[in-house]
Parts: sequence; C-alpha cells; structure tokens
Amino acid sequence: MGPEPCTLPPSPNWYCARCSDAVPGGLFGFAARTSVFLVRVGPGAGAIPGTPPFRVIGELVGHMERVSGFTFSHHPGQYNLCATSSDDGTVKIWDVETKKVVTEHALHQHTISALHWSPQIKDLIISGDEKGVVFCYWLNRSDSQHLFIEPRAIFCLTCSPHHEDIVAIGYKDGIVVITDISKKGEIIHRLRGHDDEIHSIVWCPLPSEECLSINQEENSEEPEIPNGKVIAQTPVTKGCYLATGSKDQTIRIWSCSRGRGVMTLKLPFLKRRGGGVDPTVKERLWLALHWPKEQPTQLVSSCFGGELLLWDLTQSWRRKYSLFSASSEGLNHSRIVFNLCPLQTEDGKQLLLSTSMDRDVKCWDMATLECCWTLPSLGGFAYSLAFSSVDMGCLAIGVGDGMIRVWNTLSIKNNYDVKHFWQGVKSKVTALCWHPTKEGCLAFGTDDGKVGLYDTYSNKPPQISSTYHKKTVYTLAWGPPIPALSFGGEGDRPSLTLYSCGGEGIVLQHNPWKFSGEAFDINKLIRDTNSIKYKLPVHTEISWKADGKIMALGNEDGSIEIFQVPNLKLICTIQQHHKLVNAISWHHKHGSQPELSYLMASGSNNAVIYVHNLKTVIESNPESPVTITEPYRTLSGHTAKITSLAWSPHHDGRLVSASYDGTAQVWDTLREEPLCNFRGHRGRLLCVSWSPLDPDCIYSGADDFCVYKWLISMQEHSRPPQGKKSIELERKRLSQPKPKPKKKKKPTSRVPVKQELYDGNEEESIREGSGPVENGVSDQEREEEAQEPEVPCGVAPLVANEPVICTPVSLGLEKAKATVNNKVTLLKKDPPKEKTDTLIKKRKARSMLPLSTSLDHRSKEELHQDCLVLATAKHSKELKEDVSADLEERFHLGLFTDRVALYRMIEVEGKGHLENGHPDLFHQLMLWKGDVKGVLQTAAERGELTDNLVAMAPVAGYHVWLWAVEAFAKQLCFQDQYVKAASHLLSIHKIYEAVELLKSNHFYREAIAIAKARLRPEDPILKDLYLSWGAILEKDGHYALAAKCYLGATSAYDAAKVLAKKGDATSLRTAAELALIVGENDLSASLAFRCAQELLLVRNWVGAQDALQLHESLKGQRLVFCLLELLTKHLEERQLSEGKSSSYNTWTAGAKGPFVEKVTAIWKSAFSLETPEQCQAACQQLQNIKYPSATSNTPSTQLLLHICHDLTLAVLGQLVASWDTAVEALLRAVVRSYDAGNFTIMQEVYSAFLPEGCDHLKDKLGAQCPTTPAFKSLEAFFIYGHLYEFWWSLSRPCPKSSFWVKATHRKTTSIEQSQQLDNASPEENDIKASQPEPNRPVELDVRLTEESEQILNACKELFSEKHASLQNSQRTVAEVQETLAEMIRQHQRSQLCKSTANGPDKNEPEQEAEQSLSSPQSQCKEEKNETVSLPELTKRLTEANERIAKFPESVKNWPFPDVLECCLVLFHIRSQHPGFMTQEMQQQAQELLQKYSNTKVYRRHFQTFFT
Repeated sequence: MGPEPCTLPPSPNWYCARCSDAVPGGLFGFAARTSVFLVRVGPGAGAIPGTPPFRVIGELVGHMERVSGFTFSHHPGQYNLCATSSDDGTVKIWDVETKKVVTEHALHQHTISALHWSPQIKDLIISGDEKGVVFCYWLNRSDSQHLFIEPRAIFCLTCSPHHEDIVAIGYKDGIVVITDISKKGEIIHRLRGHDDEIHSIVWCPLPSEECLSINQEENSEEPEIPNGKVIAQTPVTKGCYLATGSKDQTIRIWSCSRGRGVMTLKLPFLKRRGGGVDPTVKERLWLALHWPKEQPTQLVSSCFGGELLLWDLTQSWRRKYSLFSASSEGLNHSRIVFNLCPLQTEDGKQLLLSTSMDRDVKCWDMATLECCWTLPSLGGFAYSLAFSSVDMGCLAIGVGDGMIRVWNTLSIKNNYDVKHFWQGVKSKVTALCWHPTKEGCLAFGTDDGKVGLYDTYSNKPPQISSTYHKKTVYTLAWGPPIPALSFGGEGDRPSLTLYSCGGEGIVLQHNPWKFSGEAFDINKLIRDTNSIKYKLPVHTEISWKADGKIMALGNEDGSIEIFQVPNLKLICTIQQHHKLVNAISWHHKHGSQPELSYLMASGSNNAVIYVHNLKTVIESNPESPVTITEPYRTLSGHTAKITSLAWSPHHDGRLVSASYDGTAQVWDTLREEPLCNFRGHRGRLLCVSWSPLDPDCIYSGADDFCVYKWLISMQEHSRPPQGKKSIELERKRLSQPKPKPKKKKKPTSRVPVKQELYDGNEEESIREGSGPVENGVSDQEREEEAQEPEVPCGVAPLVANEPVICTPVSLGLEKAKATVNNKVTLLKKDPPKEKTDTLIKKRKARSMLPLSTSLDHRSKEELHQDCLVLATAKHSKELKEDVSADLEERFHLGLFTDRVALYRMIEVEGKGHLENGHPDLFHQLMLWKGDVKGVLQTAAERGELTDNLVAMAPVAGYHVWLWAVEAFAKQLCFQDQYVKAASHLLSIHKIYEAVELLKSNHFYREAIAIAKARLRPEDPILKDLYLSWGAILEKDGHYALAAKCYLGATSAYDAAKVLAKKGDATSLRTAAELALIVGENDLSASLAFRCAQELLLVRNWVGAQDALQLHESLKGQRLVFCLLELLTKHLEERQLSEGKSSSYNTWTAGAKGPFVEKVTAIWKSAFSLETPEQCQAACQQLQNIKYPSATSNTPSTQLLLHICHDLTLAVLGQLVASWDTAVEALLRAVVRSYDAGNFTIMQEVYSAFLPEGCDHLKDKLGAQCPTTPAFKSLEAFFIYGHLYEFWWSLSRPCPKSSFWVKATHRKTTSIEQSQQLDNASPEENDIKASQPEPNRPVELDVRLTEESEQILNACKELFSEKHASLQNSQRTVAEVQETLAEMIRQHQRSQLCKSTANGPDKNEPEQEAEQSLSSPQSQCKEEKNETVSLPELTKRLTEANERIAKFPESVKNWPFPDVLECCLVLFHIRSQHPGFMTQEMQQQAQELLQKYSNTKVYRRHFQTFFT
C-alpha cells in the first residue's frame, strides 16, 4: 500500500499503569483500544522539514480485546521486541519491524492488569492479574513460573533495574511489596503507607542511597519485620530507593535497605490553567511517575488537572517542585495523565512522552520542561468530515467522544494542528457543515438530536437551536431560505439558512439569526405547494445543488425527490435505490464542463452508487413531477452499504466513496471506471472528503477511531476487494474486540439508566440520566474499574444472521446481556446511528415507608395478630390501655386506623430516614403530612435546605417563604455559594443585602451587575462598589480594569492616574488621552510629557512629538524636544554620543546652516512659530518649569533634556530680542554641563550657540544692562573652556600645527615628563577625566597663534578677586563641614568599641577590619588636624559664613569658574612653555594663589609651584 498514511489515531487507553513505552533511538508505542500504535520520534522520523519530528509509522494488530499493558525490551540489540497484555487473557511478544507476533501465552485465568519487560534479563517478561497471580515468562526457552504472592488485586509492577530477581508490586489497596522471584516470590519488604490504589512504581536510577540526602521519616508506619520474621540485610535490597504514586494523592519514596518510607510528597492543588474541561465534570486522580536517569535528584509526577511537576528531592523538607510548561499555559494537559515514558532520540535529546484523559499525546523536552509537540487522538467513531470553503485547509471532524476537532491541514509548522471544541456538545457529533461564506461558522448535529452553531474563532459556547430532533441528526446543509412564516418579511431573512435531517425522518430549517426561535418543518411547505394528501416519506438525507436553486431529499424507501426553490415544487422523483439512501452529492460547478454541475451521485444500503444527470429535467421545469428509473452512470464494486460520497474539486467527474466494506474507492464516473482503492482502515468507513488543495489527497474516517490522510497515487489496489479478499478484509475488521460477558457489579447510582445498544455497538457509553458526559466519560465513572475498550462489539452485515450476544460497556453501572438481531432494518447508517433494542434492568426505587413494609413481611403469626389488634381498635367503642399500647408498638397499623396514628407512623418512619442518612425522604414524608413549615424548620436547623424545599415554601404562607429564603441564603453562605445566595435574596427583593453579601466576599463584578440592573443610577452604593473594586484591582496591579471602575464611578481623574501607574509609554499615552477626553487638561499635559520622556529614553523622536501634540500647552516642550533631537543628531554625527537613534522626524533631514538658524527655521516650518507673540507664549510656558541643578551622577539623557530646555529659552529670547533672558538661559545650560562634569557638551553648546564668541552679546546688552554679572559669568566660562582646549593642544603626543599653536619638534627629557605629570591638579583630573594628560615622548618648539594670544590675554577676566574670595569661603565651609562629619563618625565608632569591649572575642577581628576600612584620606586628616578642636572649627565656620553673607547677590547668584583652578592651569602652561604667560599675569595669579589657597585642596599644589 506504499508508505503509511498520515494518521489521526485512537486515544491511548485509560487507567492502565503501563500502556505506553519508548526505547532509545526514537521509537514510541502506545496501546489504543485493541492494538498498539507505533510513533517514530526524532530526526529519523522522516517528518516534513520544519514540522515536529514525529510520525505514526504503524500498528500492531492481533488482540481481540483492549490492550491493558505495553512494554519494550530495553536491551541493546533487541529494541525491536515488545510485549503486550490484553483483556483477552493473552500476553503477546512482537517484532515491531515486521509488526508480527513472535510468540504468545495465555497463562492468566483472570484479567491482566500489569506487565513489564525485565531491564536485567533479556528474555524475561513479568505480568500480574487482578487476582494477585504473577507469571514470569522466559521468551527464549518458552518457560514460565507461577507466583501467588498476595491475595490482592495487582495494579502495577516494576522490575528492579539493579538486580535481576527483584520486583516491586503495587496493589489496589495501597500495599507495595518487594519480592524475590528467584525464591518463589519470597517477600523482602511489605511497604505500608498508602491507603489507596498504587498507580505507578519507579526505581531510582542509581543503585546507591548516597545520591539523595534523605533522612528517615520520624513516623514510619512500616517495621522492618515482614511476615513476622527479621530478614537480614543483603546486597540485593541494600542501597536503592523506590518511588510510588497512589490515588491517595501522595508520592512516597522508600528505602530498600531499611524497608520503610523516607519521604512523602503531597500533591499540591494547582489552579486549573485553562484547557478544554467541562467544570461540571468531577475527575478521579491518576498519579504517574518518572525518575530521570540523568537527574536522579529529581522526580517527575502528574498532578490533579493534568499538570506535570518536577520535584527536587535534594531538600526533602522544602517540598520544592517546578511546573512543566510554566510559561505557556495552553500547552499543558487539561485532564489527568496516565503514563510518562522517557525517550532518547538519535541526536541525544532527552524527551518525556505523556498520555492523558484529554486524548493528547504530548512530548516534553526534559532540558527546558517545555512541550515540544502534541499528537491529538480520537476517542470515538469519526462520523463526519467537512472542509471549509472559506478557511482553505480547515478540516472539521465530528467524533463520537463528544468533541469536534478542527484540523488545520495547511499548517507549515505542525502536521497535527488540531483544536478541540467540547462546550455544549455532550454527545456524539454525527454531522458537520461549514457555512459557505462566513469564516469560522461551523454547524454540528449530535446523536441526541441537537443542532448547534460554533464560531471556531472565539472561545464562546455554541448557539444551540431550541428545536431538537427526536433522534440522531444525520445530515446538515446550508441553503437559501424558503418561505416560512416564522422568518418574517424578506428583509428579515438571512441569505443562507441551516437545514438538518434527523433520524425521525424530518428536515428542519433553522434561522441562524434567531437560533432560539422555533425551527420550521419543511414538510409543511412541501405538502402545501404540491397538494400532497398522502403520507410523506421518511427523509434520511438532504443535499443542495451548488447554485442553491435545487434541493434533493433522500428517503428511507430508497427514493430521491428533487425540489425547486423557492416553494419547494417537486419536479422529479428518482426510483433507483430500493434501500435507505445514505448519501447524496452534487457535482461542483467550477469544472471545465459546466453541464457536469447537474450530475448527482447517491449511495444507499445496497452497495451500488448511482449517478444521475438532471440537466434536462431541471431546465424543462415540468408542470408535473417526472419519475426517473434509469441512471446516467452505475458504479458497482463495493460489497457493503455506502456511507459517504464526495466529488473531487480538482477533476471533472471524479468521485470518492466510503463503504461498510472497510474501503474507500475513487471512481471515474464518466467512464464508470474504478481508479484506486484504499484499505488502510480496520473498521467500517463512515465519512470521506477530498482535500480542497491537493488533487492526490483524500481524508477518510471510520469506526476504528481513526482518520487517515492518504494519497491516491500511493495505493496498490484499484477496486474494492471481492471474493476471498473481501473475506480477509472482513476478518481483519472483525479482529476488533468481541466483548465478553462480565460479572455484574453493584450500581453506584440509584438513577435508572437507559443503556443504548447499536448495530455497530460503539462503546462510548454516552448515557442518558447519568450526569454530564464530556470527552466520552461520565462524571459518575467507577473509580474501581479501569476504562473499558471503546470499540465495536457487533458483526458486519455480511456475517451470518444468527443473533449475537453483546454486552455494552457502562462505566460503573450494571451490565446486562442483550440480543441483537441483524435482520432488523434501522433508519440510516445503522452502526453509527445507534438505536436502542434493550434496557438495562431498572433498579427499584427506595421505599418511602421501609419500616412499615418490613413489619408487613414478618411471620404469619405476627401478621394475624396485627389483624386482631386492628379489628379491636376499629370496632371497640373505647380503647383499653393494652390495645393502645399494642397500637403504639405496631405503629404501621396507623395506615389503617385514624389520622393521629398515621401521623405517629410518619414520625417513626421519618426518624428512621434521618438516622439512615436520607433527609430527602424525611422531607417528602413531612410534605405528605402537610407540615411544610415543619419540614423547612427541620431542614434549616440541619443545614439541609434545597431549592425544591424553598420552592415549596409559599404553600405555607408568604412570611414562611421569606424566612425560608433567608435561611437558605445563610446556608449557602456557609457552603461558600455566595452568588447563589445573592440570587435567592434578590427573589425576596433584598437587593441591598444581596449586593453587600457579594461585595463582602469580593464578588464585585456580580455585585455591580445586580446593583446596576436593580438600583437607581444615582444610588451611592453603586459608586462605592466601583471605588472599592477599583482600589483592590489597583493594589493587585490590574490597572486597566481599575480605570474602568473609576470611570464607572465618574472619577475620571483617578482613572487616568491609575492607568499611568504602570509607567510605560503606551499606558501614559492612553492615560493622557483619557484625561484629555474627560477635561482634565493639566493632568493630560503632565502625562503626555511623561510619555514623551519615556520615549526619549529609547530615542523615539517621532513618538515623543506625537505624545506632546496631544495638548496645546505642551507646545513649548515640543520646541525643546525638537532642539534636543537636532542636538542629539549633531552629537551622533560627530560621534560624541552614546547609542544611536532608530529614526528621526522628517524635518531634521533638510535643515542646513548654523545650528541656531537651523533650529529657528524648523520651528517656523514644522511648528508654525512665526510671530513674537507665539514665541513669548512658548517662552512663558517653559519659564514656569524649573529643573534641579545637575550633578556628576545626572543621567546623560536627563542632562541633555534640561540643557536643551535652557537652550530653547535662549533661542526664544533671541527671537523676541529679550537678550537678558537669552544670556541667563544660555548661562544655565553651560553651568549644567559644568556641574555635571561634561566638558564636551559645554564646548558643543558654545560652538553651536556662540561660534564667534561673546562679543556680539555684549553689543546687544549694552553697558548698563542688569544682566552684566550673568554675561560676565558666561564670558568667563567661554574663556575657561578655551583655556583648557589650549592647554590640551600643547599636551598632545605629536601635535601638528593647529588652531592654537604652530609647532616644531624637539626631544624632551624623561625628568621633564615626570615633572609635568606630577603637577596635575585633582580638579583638572576630576572635571576632565575623559581627557587625561598623556605621556609625551616628544617636546615641541611652539609658537602661539593670534587666537591663542587673545585667549591668554582674556584670561585676566578669570582673575576675579571677589569670586576668588567667595569661592575660598565656600571651600572653607565645605572643609569644616567634612571635618565635623568625620569627627562624628569617629565618635560613633569609639562608642561602638566601648559597648562591645566586654563582648566575645569573635568581635575583635570585625572591629579591626572596620578600623582598617577607614579611608587613607580621613587618616591623613586625623594626622594633620590633631590639634584642631571643636570650638576652633565652629569659629572657622562662622567666620566663613559671615564673609559669604557680605558678598552682593549678583556675585552669589551666577556661578563662576574656579579662579584658583584657572591660575594652576596657567602655571602648568608656563611650566611647559615659559614664554606664553606675561609677567603681569603670573604675578596676579600667584597673589591669588597665595591669598586663597589656605584650604587643603589647593595648599599642596601651591607648594608644588612656589617652594
């Protein structure tokens, strides 16, 4: 048949301790129903590049019933061998390469429950059954050994990886036994601790107990005396750990050397993180374990909701675990996990494979704990396949496990990109149909008659039609609306409506716009239009022609009727088939021959396909119906009923059919020729669909729980099997299990349950009356019973007609034998459309009067005595005391005497019900008595009020009803059902109480909904709810929802504030827009500015300008950001800035010329800043904003913003001719860069804004301008900067002639170099750290340029006596303050030393270390200032402050370069080039240094030059 087709396999079997396994190299197998599916994992899988590396490569077929165990041989050289156990009583050994059975045995007499291939002995397979019998089977010598270790039901067993004779066995009652099979099953240890089923046993991969630091549990229940005898420690049991997982929710780790538990891990309750789970379904627990070889200090376990945990065993007291796929919530299992299998791929990856009740097989990477890929599977028959005509490649699959799958067959990254939809289904999905034009709109029908509409793009539950079919939905089809009164006028109709055909023979039309409205039975219109008086046939199929003008209906009698829209006029009847019509399909209309769209293919129960050409009939539009009895083409070959037909959308006249003969057939209908036959399924085919994109690809589904994707070109056969081949195929299909009668078990429910039996007998146990059914499993499933095989148990239609005994599976309910006669003709698609032939025996309801009934079943003498006592009581005028006593004793006679006696009997019966735990029966008796109030009081006292009791309360009166509702609400609160309690309070109009109840228990959403719906809009409680909820949400970090609450409470300001709390640019932008909408202009402006600042950090200039555009008051800031952007670009172009901007605004590109002119030009063009008034307004906005002064720690981005703010004010001042403002602003910008120690920015500001120096500003200001001090400071900083540049030009290693000097080279002695390097001042090094004075190997003969002479002459401006005095006083203050601070620190240290003098010796090293940590600088100060007293320091400080106070404000307000620093720089220049400094300047500088260098900072440098 060519390579294996792409398979959507059956689900792995549930509730089996080991039914999946894997071997190194990448082969994984899992048991599904009666076979084992093999999956190749890793690079050798041959998967399409880019998709997950796995592929289903085959199936092991041979068992007749469910496979309960599967294990590989883990011995190198025989990885191809594996073993399976089954409910048919056999253990088979397979060769996976040939997929054939090597050998088998049927030694067990009872159901096999555990299986393992020994990891130590190559040919040993050990199995155990539910009666406690263990068989050891040696493959090579076909020998076996019978062991009966414990008379208990075995749940799992695992052979030791370290010793060939040791096996650990877990039992149903929680006992774990370690046994030695070489000593006839002698028990080495009996481990007690679990109190429920043992689901998994794993051995530690290391043989010693040294790998874990586990201490003995204090309260170990297990003594080291198994069987009453002390067993000596042996090398067999010594030094190995064992881990067990149990249904009691614990993992226990046992020491084999001590025979007792050493660690217990309790499963944590984790919040269910999404997943396709019906919250009403209560699941049991299954606890699977895996102990990784590569990580022996870690243990993997499953958890309650399908999560996987990685436990850290190194710190047993912490119970620490990691969650698999913690970052990706949707990738976890959504139901309990049954098996965990490690696998190492060919490329060395360590993987873990898991099977789960959610029907997914998942692969996990053990290195990252993330999910690598998921293999979805099916838990029921594949009833229906449908490709979407809009979402190309989306294949919907209707499955009998109560779920719809949508398979994206076009996914490039994932071959199995499957979504599950289960909400609102709860039954077998038997029909599907996509909307022809609307995306994601999928109609479905179920076997219980439900019709629904799913939006596959949302997570919403489906819409369910209010009109149900009485039986299974067979077919769905979208077609034009036909006249129906319920649809209203023409404008109220949708363009397409949904038609459904059900098993009762009715076709309903559903309005998708009004799904809750009643559906229309089209038989009414057919009868009226065609004046039909006779009974209409039972419809079994509906199909619309592609143009929507013709409808075909197939019927139970084999006829097909053709109707014409809009009134469904019957134009033709086809009398060809003589059995029930199963499938009708119209040819597509987009072929090369348009007339082929009139071809209609049909299939029925008689295995022949007919094709009719209706072109003539439809075009002639006959007055009376035409009857056709001859087909256009006949396609014969199938040997069983036809279930599905599909035309190829890629070819003309090519058809594929699905049949009960187990094959799918491709036909060339125009030539009546069979082209290809697919025989990959092991069951009867139910549906088939042609790929809309690949002409060679077809999908088919069957009752073998599989969907196959297969290629026409790869099939060996061209026609369906005939004769012997047909018999062989039938045998293959019949190899599916035949259920054996099982022992009756006690029912777990008193509810009578109707068990359906089908001709196909699909054992999916979707039951009526047994609670919600989800994923094919009822929530009442028996925990004692493993999952039954979900397989057919009937026979094919071709088998002899003897009655067949079948037992349907009912999880946890009684099983009864039933007889099915295959001669019975059922409507449509018999196996998938299940019809009930028998009922399970109903259990008798519990008696209401059990005590009286039992007294009426006593001995004959007692009954006769009853009669005599009753006769005496009835016919005596006065009752004697002895008769009264007899009547009281025989209370059951109250049924035959008076009311008082009856009440007494009811009272006795009621007490009996309460004592036996049946309060509901007691309540019913009280209701019979008419004592509704008493019933309510009793139930309220016992906390047993129910909805039904409260509903009866009005019978006892209005006030009783009010009291009962309040009592029930209190009871619900105790049960944590607050929402339900609030609803009941609403029923008695206690709205405020209901709202308060919900609020106090943090159900704010529900409380607001009620308050909004029932209270006045202005009621203050509504605002209080919003504010309270908002505060909690804000505290928890849910800012967006909190903002909604504040908006609801009309606190828009708070809403904007809370939105801005996150602080990112997006949140700030939204908050600013919100504030603007609600009229909070100031807040909006501040938030918009904050947003711009956030964007500034990432240099998003465009975004920053957009944010500032929100508010007119931020126009000034827009100018600042514009200037900042231009300056940043300028710095980046000169490579003076860290980082790069991703993009600039467009207006920065074309700007040219001097910097200031460039700025003003852009302001005019981009920001419409043209008039002086606009400039003045912007200037006013910016002057209101004050930034703090800069420091050396100010971030560069913030520093640039503040500098540009000042520069913007400077430019605006120039534009409005306010030169004093301009000078002050420019000076502030320079001082910021000076304070921050950023000499580069300071010089760039000067070069950009004062390229020609300060002279032109002097002209603009005038002589008597009040800003003269500011100008002097500005000019001084200008000279200060150029002075340093001049000095550095002299200090370059090998400078060329420059702007400052003209140079020629000469040698310099090393002594001179060292002197020059020693003479650098700390201030110079601090401020110009990025410009260190380098070592110069070459000295220069240098001559000054004219510009440098001007600078040196201008340095006289820096020799300001008053500024030098002020700065000296300020330095004195700083020095005294530092000395005082140091004295305080020394005092604190001495106090600390005294307090710890008598302490322990261990503190001495700490004290010494602390003293040694004191800085050398402080030690130096201590040496030099030993004689300075506190009064002396105080005096210095006072004098200095007094001197500072005497200086005029104009001097103190405007910063000035450090005068002494400038003097030292000049002396450095003089030391290098004596001729550069005039005698006058030298003398002036020396006087200043002598006079004001009394502080320690300058004293040393002064001594260097002048001593």
